[in-house]
Amino acid sequence: MADIRFDGRVAIVTGAGAGLGKAYALELGKRGAKVVVNDLGGARDGSGASTSAADQVVEEIKKNGGQAVANYDSVATKIGGENIVKSAVDNFGKVDILINNAGILRDKSILKMEEAEWDIVIAVHLKGAFCVTQPAFAVMKQNGFGRIVNTTSGAGLYGNFGQANYCSAKMGLVGLMNNVAIEGAKYNIKCNTIAPVAASRLTEDILPPDMFKKLKPEFIVPLVMYLSSEANQDTKMIFNCAAGWYSRAEIICAKGATIGDGNRPISAEEIQQNWAKITDLSDNKVLTNLGESFGFLGNLI
Repeated sequence: MADIRFDGRVAIVTGAGAGLGKAYALELGKRGAKVVVNDLGGARDGSGASTSAADQVVEEIKKNGGQAVANYDSVATKIGGENIVKSAVDNFGKVDILINNAGILRDKSILKMEEAEWDIVIAVHLKGAFCVTQPAFAVMKQNGFGRIVNTTSGAGLYGNFGQANYCSAKMGLVGLMNNVAIEGAKYNIKCNTIAPVAASRLTEDILPPDMFKKLKPEFIVPLVMYLSSEANQDTKMIFNCAAGWYSRAEIICAKGATIGDGNRPISAEEIQQNWAKITDLSDNKVLTNLGESFGFLGNLI
């Protein structure tokens, strides 16, 4: 099996000043990629800004013999996303790999959450991934190659108390992946999503201390490296990953129940009567696009 290398490839890692993003950027640099280290340098809640976080990671990559440049733009605006991609093109001529990793937290229970706390988390996680992906996709399309890795969370996939904004943004990233993977298929642009559990500043006061010590970011890096590589030919997949455990997750559609003939009215009582069939997941299917869901309707439409 050949080594996974990124010689000649150009990678962008957002939120790469610390934690998982830093680990990705360093490993990409070690494996030959030219890396754009993007980080606004703000606090965990998104406040403030500093150039030092990105600069330090760039210096470390260079010290290890790699090539890298820093970028300090916010992902949460269209111009910020365009500037991040421009940093890659201006310095290295293209973009091959994009890891959408930037994120913040503004946790509150749903009754206490302010509109501003909702808006900024959605802006950084979900809008931010779009703002960088769109210009990166354009460059990848021209070159006929791209690997994009989005970062969701178990909170988005399964839910978590006090994180309505974060859960919503993270599940939105799965929707973004689904679209990008479909639109990128004919251009050799693969898009996948990871749901990592790892020690970082976003999880340091959420995870129990003993667990926090064991959930090293380095355990997430191998999966991201593979998904970012030319060797990976899979797209539109979600992966749980933590402490050396890797598992595909999927949204499935049950066979369900067909009621009526597509013309007559259907009553709530008929839904109640067929509830066991409607909710039974024993016979299910993974759908690859919206059109496939129509197959369950048979001759009703």
